[in-house]
Amino acid sequence: MSAWEAIILGLVQGFTEFLPVSSSAQLRIVGELIGGADPGALFTAVTQIGTEVAVLLYYRRKIRDICVGWWTSLRGDHGTTWRDRFGAHDADARMAWYITLGSVPIVVLGVLFDEAIETTLRNLWITVATLVIFGVLLDLADRYGRRTRSVEDLTPKRAIGYGLAQALALIPGVSRSGGTITAGLAMGFTRRAAADYSFLLAIPAVLGSGFYQLAKAAGGDPAPGSAGWWPTLIATVVAFALGYVVLIGFLKIVSTYSYKPFVYYRYGLAALVVVLLLTGVLEADPAGTTA
Repeated sequence: MSAWEAIILGLVQGFTEFLPVSSSAQLRIVGELIGGADPGALFTAVTQIGTEVAVLLYYRRKIRDICVGWWTSLRGDHGTTWRDRFGAHDADARMAWYITLGSVPIVVLGVLFDEAIETTLRNLWITVATLVIFGVLLDLADRYGRRTRSVEDLTPKRAIGYGLAQALALIPGVSRSGGTITAGLAMGFTRRAAADYSFLLAIPAVLGSGFYQLAKAAGGDPAPGSAGWWPTLIATVVAFALGYVVLIGFLKIVSTYSYKPFVYYRYGLAALVVVLLLTGVLEADPAGTTA
């Protein structure tokens, strides 16, 4: 991968990570169009670290409050019963536990289906299907969700619901933010509340996935057709810079407008991929894998 290809893919990652359109699908498609090959799960996971740093920067005060609340509750500052230590009297401490609870499904399923995630599930016909199906679900949830609940209305059951939706984003085309925001809207959360918890919930999952892929690659031979370390680093830095700007804009937009444009985008992208697959411009399977 050349430097300019890395910059383009970094821009793609930064622009699409927080939108409910699946950044991993965009990287899979654009990577093959400009470079002739799927950039791969390692490249995708590491560049997502860049956009996740943008989340850490934007939510830094909230994250600080969550960490402090979690620690003081565990320490027994609000009482020594198990309910006290699990945040009965501190909303920030409860949020820490909800993020932990919501992260369990993606960790378990990510480990169990690691090989399929890197190969079979990157088939573009699967991506087409998930783009359409989850576009329909997002549209329905946004149209008929009550949108009355705030993040303070989270419960363990709802946190698990968010977590299961996030785990589905292991399949390119689902979209991490799209899946979790859809779940939030379906459970009656406001658009802004659904987005806020979605992005906070993604922190351990995205960082964990990125560092897991780095650990797997450390000391080993690069996979055939892999992007290489310098292009991956370039793309990660670019993704962080653009991602921070997009995150701010996206949160302002969803506080006022519907998700309808993103639904139409998903349908349009799915149709485009079908055409490119049928004309042979794109290969359905990543190089060297089978569906």
